[in-house]
Amino acid sequence: MPTAVAKKVLLSGASIAGPTVAFWLAKHGFAVTVVERAPALRLGGQNIDINGPARKVIRKMGLEGAILAQNTTEVGLQIIGQDGQVAGEFPKDASLTGTRELEILRGDLVKILYDCSRQDVDYRFGDSITALEQHPDEVVVTFASGKTETFHLVIAADGVRSKTRQLMFGEEPQFKSLGLYIAYMTIPRQSTDNDWWRWYTAVDRRVLMLRPDNKGTIRASVAFLEDDRETHEKRPIDEQKSVLKTKLAGAGWEADRIRQAIDAADDLYLDKAGQIKAPRWSAGRLAMVGDAAYCPTPISGKGTTLAIVGAYVLAGELSRHERHEDAFAAYEKRMRPYVDEVQKLPPGTPKLVYPETKFGVSVLNTVAGIVASKPVQKVVSLFSSNEAEEEQEGIELPDYE
Repeated sequence: MPTAVAKKVLLSGASIAGPTVAFWLAKHGFAVTVVERAPALRLGGQNIDINGPARKVIRKMGLEGAILAQNTTEVGLQIIGQDGQVAGEFPKDASLTGTRELEILRGDLVKILYDCSRQDVDYRFGDSITALEQHPDEVVVTFASGKTETFHLVIAADGVRSKTRQLMFGEEPQFKSLGLYIAYMTIPRQSTDNDWWRWYTAVDRRVLMLRPDNKGTIRASVAFLEDDRETHEKRPIDEQKSVLKTKLAGAGWEADRIRQAIDAADDLYLDKAGQIKAPRWSAGRLAMVGDAAYCPTPISGKGTTLAIVGAYVLAGELSRHERHEDAFAAYEKRMRPYVDEVQKLPPGTPKLVYPETKFGVSVLNTVAGIVASKPVQKVVSLFSSNEAEEEQEGIELPDYE
């Protein structure tokens, strides 16, 4: 437990992992500061879901109702064939589906987490960490604003491209690329849109997705396989838009619609998909959590879950141990097997679901149609269900309260 004089903890990043750690540390009696590079909360982003042990953490935080109230309205997943027809359909209550009950926009979840923690946490926007100097009893932190301050612990929670991680570990944590780029943006909703998550596979290893939101717009994403030597993520935004337009050319279905909306999109985000394979998550008084420590890639569908569970465990272990070294060791011992399991992607991922030829796309859609058929769904339902999967642990969550 923290000492009589509350231990000062600095968190870098006000997205999902950061505010979740902040909530629990404040609840355990720590003095918590969160620094965020952006001038305000970054409320953009796509549909995400909260499942498995993360849902139990959310219940402990008293936030399940608030998240359900911000549901994206998505009713399930439709696989769209080459002629625009529905090749397979997986409703939200089906045994196999990509849509969960706790489906929410990333920005809405960020706002909920911020609102539940801000009364007990010092949030500082428009600033960032530029230097860290460890001492036996403290860490001296220098900020971009020029200020210098001391903390007992510093935790990086600023995402897969974490700058704080680089200050802590240099280039030690490894980014394992999957050879895949994913672009996200918000586009206007049309009368032909529905409340399904629509997945369309095009030739030349491209995938287009349209998903509903609760804002009256559509969240579009475009994914494509690319040579690892490419660095589109480092290009200026205008060049990224140009690359994306080129990739959409001749893709079919709603590609022209997305292409035409790119210039007006003010929230376009393009990045290389990959995993963070960090050999260690702490060094002295420094540690990291969430995507900064163990990003599993959007393909896994578990990034938010890992961030929330990891945040809960890290804060809980710090509350249990007087020595931070023991707390960090216990955090990694508990989380590492779970992270390793989540980061295991099916063999051939992602290439198998990004076929190059029209024949390959046809085979993929045919398989999806068979899996989505009522006979197959009925058989699968005998062995699994959404409810059972939601309750499946994958990790033991102690009661730290």
